[in-house]
Order: sequence, then C-alpha cells, then structure tokens
Amino acid sequence: MITRLSGLPFREKFVASDDPSARAELLLRSSSILVPTLIHDGVTIWDTLAIAEYLNELRPEAQMLPKDRQARARCRAISGEMHSGFTALRSSLPMNLHAYRPGFAIWSAARADIDRILSIWNDCFTTWNGPFLFGDKPSVADAMYAPVVTRFLTYDVALGERAARYCRDIMAWPDMAEWVAAAKEEPQEITELEVEF
Repeated sequence: MITRLSGLPFREKFVASDDPSARAELLLRSSSILVPTLIHDGVTIWDTLAIAEYLNELRPEAQMLPKDRQARARCRAISGEMHSGFTALRSSLPMNLHAYRPGFAIWSAARADIDRILSIWNDCFTTWNGPFLFGDKPSVADAMYAPVVTRFLTYDVALGERAARYCRDIMAWPDMAEWVAAAKEEPQEITELEVEF
C-alpha cells in the first residue's frame, strides 16, 4: 500500500518464507527476514515507516504525508502507533481476507485497542474533515490503518456511522482494492488463522 501511495512504478516479488530456497533469498536481502523490504538504487529498507519516509523524500509531490506541519506530525504519530502497537488486536483478530466471522467474541484487551483506534479516527475526522484521516487524499496513515479496516470487516466489529463510512472509503480506494485482490491470490492455508477463540 505504501509504495502504491507514492505513485512510483515498482515491481513486487512474493516469496513464501517456508520455502527453503525463498528463505535463503530473504536472508540475503535482510538477515532477520523482515518484510516488506524495498530495494531501490542499492538501498535496502525493511521497515514500513522507513519505506514511507524514503518514498516521501523521493517523491514529495505525491504528498504521502500532509503538507501542514501539525497534520504531518500527527500523521507520523498515529502511523507509528499503528506500526508498533495494538498487539491485542493483532493477536486476537488476525488478518484473514478469506474469512468472515459474524458475532466474533472480542476480548477486553482487543476491545481497548479497537476503542483507541476509533478514537484516533474520530479525532482525525473532526480535525481534518475528510473522507480520509487527513482530508480528501489518502496518506501514509490511511495505508497503515487499512489492514485494521479488513480486520474490522472480517470480525464484524460494530462501528459507528462515521467509522463505517471510512471503512467503506478505504475498501473502495483503488490501491486498496488492488492490494486485496492480490492478497486473495495468496494461499489460504494458514492454520494459525483458523483457531477459534
């Protein structure tokens, strides 16, 4: 999503980390097998936020981060919070684009993460008045929270009108639709995602 947001041409390469030959290649690219990894002009970047900052520097006209300094700072802060936080949500509601689990029981720790995310979103909607978190155009923050949108839909998380509209806008975003279509082409057999809580 981040690379699509930049508008720069790129080539994706998908590799299965459990394939021994793919694992060897991943280790050559990054010793910890951290993905995604961006390789550009001899530079290897394997952290999503670092990739976003690098692409923003490469192509500032894409406005991946808001122009306004205050909005840009908030965009970085909430993107960082998404990047490093919400572990209860991630573990209790794993991302699975092939599933739909209506009536899924959400534990209190995951509920606290959901409440925090909805608070972040509502603050952005109130402050920047957009269909997206920082106005009329998707930003790095929208790309960072897009996987959360899929979790909310998979696990049938009850949302207010504004958050539900945001989820619809994210899912209708052409970059997101392309990303989801590609993800659905990946193998479905991820047994860890099939555990009932």
